[in-house]
Amino acid sequence: MPTMKQLALTLALVAGPFVNAAEADDPLVIDVWPGKPADDDASTIGEEKFRELIVHGKPYEVAGKPTKWLTNVTQPTLTVYRPVQEQDTGMAMLICPGGGYHNLGWDVEGEEIAAWLNSFGVTGIILKYRCPRRPVDVTGVPPLGPLKDAQRAVSLVRSKAREWGIDPQRIGMIGFSAGGHLVGATATNFEQRSYDPIDAIDEISCRPDFGIPVYSGYFKVMETGELSSTVRTPANTPPLLFVHASDDPISDVEHSVTFYLALKRAGIHSDLHVYATGGHGFGVRPTTGTCSAWAQSCTDWLRSRGFLKPSSRK
Repeated sequence: MPTMKQLALTLALVAGPFVNAAEADDPLVIDVWPGKPADDDASTIGEEKFRELIVHGKPYEVAGKPTKWLTNVTQPTLTVYRPVQEQDTGMAMLICPGGGYHNLGWDVEGEEIAAWLNSFGVTGIILKYRCPRRPVDVTGVPPLGPLKDAQRAVSLVRSKAREWGIDPQRIGMIGFSAGGHLVGATATNFEQRSYDPIDAIDEISCRPDFGIPVYSGYFKVMETGELSSTVRTPANTPPLLFVHASDDPISDVEHSVTFYLALKRAGIHSDLHVYATGGHGFGVRPTTGTCSAWAQSCTDWLRSRGFLKPSSRK
């Protein structure tokens, strides 16, 4: 398996100036929960493993390259990738890979995103949230387990802010496909936890300071056109940046548009970047679609909102 340093070198060759090769080979990995995850019955879940995703009889690829998918997650973790000290801005982002709440796109929507974030001084923290769906979960509706993991993860990262040299007011989230929905759900369901608090960490705010849902699903009830009840529009919703391609065959662009319009009607700041081409699952890999512009637009958005700035730490 390639190290993060090797991965970053590869990305630097194909993705231009967005990625450097300074990432650590051995990231910090910590458990999200002190014991068994809250309210989880994993009795039918097998051993955690990587699997090959087959689509239309062929291995699933993005930008002509294979992908790596993780499943059977019963012990959620955070994998922390720090930028080089000289470039560290003090900002951190939780990364939520996609996979329909069945799998996690560990490389294309996890490790490669962390390497990209490190390239401009941001700590990238991959959230390994529970999957696949449990037998008690309702078919076609986002499961509740990942939201519990994400809420706990935001509080956990904020509790480690001083130790990790992170600004506790510049902790955001970025997610892809189902992981994008998880970002939207976490960013708008912070007023009440979806589980009973278990320790002092749960006394710390689980509200992310911003969120970036990328080609997300589950925001729109397709039968009625209404906003899903899994996301809300409270007055202090953090800034959100939606990214989507109009030709997405998996998650219709209307999911992002519907949520954006609901936030706009509620007077809540958000931005919507819709690209004509790009399909689904592109991550930060270079493609021929116009969606390839999203990574630079995202960093511009972070700077304009005041999140991406030099660290104040000495």
